[in-house]
Amino acid sequence: MNDLPDKAISMKLTQLIYASQPFGFDEGALAGILSSARHHNKRNHVTGSLICRSDLFLQMLEGDRDIVEATYARILRDSRHVDVKQLCARDARERLFANWDMRHDPMRSWMWSRDEVRAGAARKASAVEALGVFQRVAAEPYEPPPL
Repeated sequence: MNDLPDKAISMKLTQLIYASQPFGFDEGALAGILSSARHHNKRNHVTGSLICRSDLFLQMLEGDRDIVEATYARILRDSRHVDVKQLCARDARERLFANWDMRHDPMRSWMWSRDEVRAGAARKASAVEALGVFQRVAAEPYEPPPL
């Protein structure tokens, strides 16, 4: 969770969504990604959500444009991500995940199947489609993924 100071809320808010394929995915790698993201995001007033499965990372980052772009640049250099593609970058009026340094959600049945991911559904998603995924996730009650 994240308690943002007033100054962080008054900044120019950017939302960025990307998709990638995990490399060397296992629960330990995921725990490391989440721990690192939460630590850095809390310090930098970045919020967001990570939807993951062994064949897909889909992530939204929210915060100051320069900080979000720097975070994305680090992800591009991170060897745990393969075939990274930015799907959406936009200015926003409010955060979808304001209370989350990094929310972790599993893929849901209404998202892409493994066959659809293999066929490139995430990489082919439009900005509107990608944003719609996170708007729907944000509207659903949070249920922690099984460990």
